[in-house]
Amino acid sequence: MATLAEPQTDFTRLPTMADEVFTAPLRKPAHVGDDWLEPEQTAYSTEDDAIWDDLFARQMDVLPGRAASAFLAGLDKLDLGRGGVPEFRQMSEELDRLTGWSVVPVPMLIPDHVFFWHLANRRFPAGNFIRTRETFDYIQEPDVFHDVFGHVPMLTDPVYADYMQEYGKAGWKAMRYNRLKALGSLYWYTVEFGLLMEEAGLRAYGAGILSGPTEVVYAIEAQSPNRIMLNVDRVMRTDYVISDLQPTYFVIDSFEDLYRQTVERDFDRLYRSLGPGFTYANTAVIDVDNVLNRGTLEYTLRGGRGSGAAPL
Repeated sequence: MATLAEPQTDFTRLPTMADEVFTAPLRKPAHVGDDWLEPEQTAYSTEDDAIWDDLFARQMDVLPGRAASAFLAGLDKLDLGRGGVPEFRQMSEELDRLTGWSVVPVPMLIPDHVFFWHLANRRFPAGNFIRTRETFDYIQEPDVFHDVFGHVPMLTDPVYADYMQEYGKAGWKAMRYNRLKALGSLYWYTVEFGLLMEEAGLRAYGAGILSGPTEVVYAIEAQSPNRIMLNVDRVMRTDYVISDLQPTYFVIDSFEDLYRQTVERDFDRLYRSLGPGFTYANTAVIDVDNVLNRGTLEYTLRGGRGSGAAPL
């Protein structure tokens, strides 16, 4: 079994966690193994399928003109609107033909090192459950709709698919330096809440934006948030908001640009220069930023979701 004490090159083997690496404590369900994979995908009920269809329809009312063209193309390639929760095996066969990826079911959020291992092997772990009508508008833990609708269409883009694999490989290096929070910021501001400048204008490619009706409009059109061109070193020093709309979004020129900024970066040198905490608040605009929109921060300053403030 490989350890995190030395560089990891054999991504076929799941590494063990070094004692000094801090990560969220998660209790593994008894029915899954060290890979945290479910034996099979849930048999979804008629009501579950109806919830998927209603969520899908709601998003498609707001995504045209706001979602990245690669995302919309991915929806079509995988035919995710065919009705009901997609069947992972069929979806994986289609995805494998396009970019060599597959989708695998997991019971819940999984440990960082296991998540990285699956990404490094071009497997995307997706929640094996769907929200209820009572949690239709907001669910704290990512479900199958967030994971499959929000993330998987982007994996049909070859460059983005390669970025995700490289991110998984990079995860083990972050653990060796105990810098998971910094790498988590990169994931948050790209994979979950990234924006892309297309010829037609600003578009969203992050799953956290694309799977929610309020955030996709807010991220693209609202005056409140900052929109800043991506700088990997800066982003990895920046705090983020988990349970509310983002005060700041980072923008890329292209997926090739995203790949170059990350895969070609010397992360050993970067991690040695990082402190254990974040340097910048999630509302900050600093002197090195290439700012597209300096936001009013009105939504955040009024107290965000808990205050009932309008996402303007």
